[in-house]
Amino acid sequence: MGINQIHFQKGLSIEQFMKDYGSEAQCEEALVAARWSHGFECPHCSHKLAYEFRRRELRYWQCKACRHQVSLRAGTMMENSKLPLTTWYLAIYLMTQSKTNIAALAMMRQLGITWKAAWLMKHKLMEAMRQREENQPLQGSVRVDDAYLGGERTGGKAGRGSENKVAEEPCGRDCRI
Repeated sequence: MGINQIHFQKGLSIEQFMKDYGSEAQCEEALVAARWSHGFECPHCSHKLAYEFRRRELRYWQCKACRHQVSLRAGTMMENSKLPLTTWYLAIYLMTQSKTNIAALAMMRQLGITWKAAWLMKHKLMEAMRQREENQPLQGSVRVDDAYLGGERTGGKAGRGSENKVAEEPCGRDCRI
């Protein structure tokens, strides 16, 4: 069996992550670029010009046309969070770099936040990822590493060596998961 190239995809090292997103200002600029890649647009009237200001360390924009105010986090999963953007970005990094998922308890320990905050953050991130992929169903030949389809059978050996588990053959063109 050859080397699984999926395992050797280039990722983002923690060193590079910290260079790119290690400060609150860097995370703010990344979020501005992600939200308004073509420049600010008022969510109320779609006007393109706004005044920028800070209130209690949070960044806001006020539309020059309708005077509607919007914060950088408004309308995002981070909207009412008191956690810094660096914590959010590090949580995103931890969730996307782990092949086997990450527990909320591990996030709590690594981010230095409460379990409740880690659990909520993890579930918000999972929901955002689900919504992002919802309209992009898998197509063609889908291969899953170390997965077995089917129910449990009693008796026999547990784990990979079980004679009760049989790897499924790739399905045809109309395969739906």
